[in-house]
Amino acid sequence: MKTFRRTLLATGVAMGCLAALPAQAQAPSNYPSRPITVIVPYPPGGDTDAIARLFAEKLGESLKATVVVENKGGAGGTLGTSYVSRSKPDGYTILFTPNPFTTAQMVLKLPPSTSYDVLNGFEPIIQTATQPLILAANPNTGFKSVKDMLDKAKSGQTVSYGSPGAGSPMHIIAEWLNIEADVKLTHVPYRGVGPSVTDAVAGHVDTVWATVGAVSQYIKAGRLVPLAIGDAERSKLAPTVPTLVESGYPKVIVGAWQGFFAPKNTPKEIVDLLNKHLNDALKQADVVEKLAVFGAEPTGGTPEVLAQTNASDFNVQGKLIRDLGITAE
Repeated sequence: MKTFRRTLLATGVAMGCLAALPAQAQAPSNYPSRPITVIVPYPPGGDTDAIARLFAEKLGESLKATVVVENKGGAGGTLGTSYVSRSKPDGYTILFTPNPFTTAQMVLKLPPSTSYDVLNGFEPIIQTATQPLILAANPNTGFKSVKDMLDKAKSGQTVSYGSPGAGSPMHIIAEWLNIEADVKLTHVPYRGVGPSVTDAVAGHVDTVWATVGAVSQYIKAGRLVPLAIGDAERSKLAPTVPTLVESGYPKVIVGAWQGFFAPKNTPKEIVDLLNKHLNDALKQADVVEKLAVFGAEPTGGTPEVLAQTNASDFNVQGKLIRDLGITAE
């Protein structure tokens, strides 16, 4: 009897403890039962928007659901990102973003209404791709290598580089190279990759840091000369272009990436379901082919891959931004 009583008491305590735990969000068995909205925190027409629409189409096909893309641009991508962070965590509003997601708040002076927690405010779903950064020069500079460019800068002559804007991965890698090479290449910020590349082709800036897809047609036409890749290893999309590591700067490694995030506390079952279907999409030949057009290489994997990439950028690039005092001009 005493044993029974003790067992009953223990069971009651255990049940009480379980009842005190916060309820675990559960995914509804009929998910998705209505349209899923993919928020792109940039205006329509750019690479991010085009790639988001590619994945939205594939996700809709595999889930047999309607998946729509909605552009919420502004404030360096932070307006749309903040909107998703405050959305209901039910799997019907998700974010597709490139990696300024991680660093934008570090270089912009933002009101609390557009702020978000980079490391803890979202549920990572999947890192869809990486986009190697490439340094290219206008042919009139005569640059054939990184050494040529730096030799001119060290001689006291002005050498300029274009980027998509202050705090972008392109800006960060260029300023990091400035430190490691002990030079001062002049930064010319633009509003996006397109205008910076256009001005490099026209000769208004000597060089430009961009994604491979943005400059490939100009390199093929001889209107830009590739000098270096920002990744640790050569890119499959530009296998003949050496890395900065090969050029003598082993520390200077910065790339671009894209990925999907959901609001914090989105049920794990939903995150895992979206991850599975997006991983499946990344294995499709037409997706790989279309990503290559934008200079992107498929990544995929578990949500932890994206979480680790995001955290690494937050720590490494965040330190560079602070040390260099990078802010939006």
